[in-house]
Amino acid sequence: MAAIWAGIDAGKAHHHCVAIDESGRRLLSRRVANDEPELLELLADILALGDEVTWGIDLADGGAALAIALLVNRDQPVHYISGRAIHRASESYRGEGKTDAKDAAVIADQVRVRRDLHPLRTGDDTVIDLKILTGRRMDLVADRTRTVNRLRAQFTGIFPGLERALDLTNTGPLTLLTGYQTPAAIRRIGVKRLETWLRNRHVVRPDRLAEIAVQAAERQHTSLPGEKLAATLVHTLAKEVMSLNQQVAEIDKAIEARFRDHHTFEVITSMLAWALSSAPSSWQPLAVT
Repeated sequence: MAAIWAGIDAGKAHHHCVAIDESGRRLLSRRVANDEPELLELLADILALGDEVTWGIDLADGGAALAIALLVNRDQPVHYISGRAIHRASESYRGEGKTDAKDAAVIADQVRVRRDLHPLRTGDDTVIDLKILTGRRMDLVADRTRTVNRLRAQFTGIFPGLERALDLTNTGPLTLLTGYQTPAAIRRIGVKRLETWLRNRHVVRPDRLAEIAVQAAERQHTSLPGEKLAATLVHTLAKEVMSLNQQVAEIDKAIEARFRDHHTFEVITSMLAWALSSAPSSWQPLAVT
């Protein structure tokens, strides 16, 4: 039996696989669920078609992770070809328009004719964990940005003067808004009592924040429409931002701890230390949110 090339057009729930021989003739075309039993059955059927099988796939992680792991763990050569490369290559193939079956056939044929594709291997556990953690951090930061924007919009509707004066990404102003949201409420408590309230909640510079809040409250004596409900929403949104800040801080610790486990940790950190020590005194690294 001759060599076989198999292309997998990967998806979240299903994959489509096409196997071809050395002449490009299709030997198998099948849609399979992204589940281990179905994938193992597909693997067995394709291995029965030839002595050697070379696989190609258009994803390197995510929905393709299970298929890749099953193949690599069974010593099957798997090559990655990007979606962009498939799109460019598919223009030179005749037949139906873009379909999963056509893409899988293009992948198989590209693996057959190209010699510049690199094989996929199972990833380093630490690297995979860091990718998951950093992806989660990006999601949390995006959620925090959206929530802060909603908080600003809601707070501006009832107390624009104080909204302008506060940085609503910092813990102190957020803590203030969990307790007091309207000019009238802040005027009633006054500077000294508000300072004590903030200090009891471990806010940095509570005296300064209390003074800013009361000064803004003294400049607005008009209650705006919907103030009571809006104040409740401001309280809720401030709590959400604080929770997201805490989650980002926790995941930062997890990223650092996992990074320390990697075998290149000492090398990378020593290189960074050298780069920072060698940089001009006027240069400052970008702050990471």
